[in-house]
Amino acid sequence: MPRLVFASAIQRHIPSPEREVPAATVCAALEMAFREQPELRGYILDDQGQLRRHLAVFVDGSAIRDRRRMSDRVGASSQIFVVQALSGG
Repeated sequence: MPRLVFASAIQRHIPSPEREVPAATVCAALEMAFREQPELRGYILDDQGQLRRHLAVFVDGSAIRDRRRMSDRVGASSQIFVVQALSGG
């Protein structure tokens, strides 16, 4: 099963354990976490249901392509990392 991990910067706001999720997409994996911890939804998604701008999601080391629907596929042994995005100027 894919493993869903929230970075320590997110954990400071909402403690959330690593978990294995029976999911085929990033969206489905996040929905599993939201069912277990509803308070995560508002921190991870905006009011449009899209990934917040200050966050990034990586599957097996690569940034997801679909930030709006999070339809990127995950495999049975995938690692899904949700992290705070860095920006610079």
